[in-house]
Amino acid sequence: MNKAEMIDHIAQAAEISKSGAERAVDAMVAAIKASLKKGDMVTLVGFGSFYVSERAARTGRNPRTGEALQIRASRAPKFRAGKALKDAIN
Repeated sequence: MNKAEMIDHIAQAAEISKSGAERAVDAMVAAIKASLKKGDMVTLVGFGSFYVSERAARTGRNPRTGEALQIRASRAPKFRAGKALKDAIN
């Protein structure tokens, strides 16, 4: 399911306009991004949790030349599914 299909589904399920559903989806995504950027965890009970993982700096290798290079430390978004979501798909 892509974003357009999700908007259509939400509009039908909530009996709202597609433009209203699109604004709701965009607002939810923006709120999750803003919280993760601050380093906060976003928990949707019954669905799962979005959180930020810290990656340490490390030494990597260029596969073409074999030359060692430094990879900077970074932050990566992660998602952990909740029990209700796991139960729903199993």
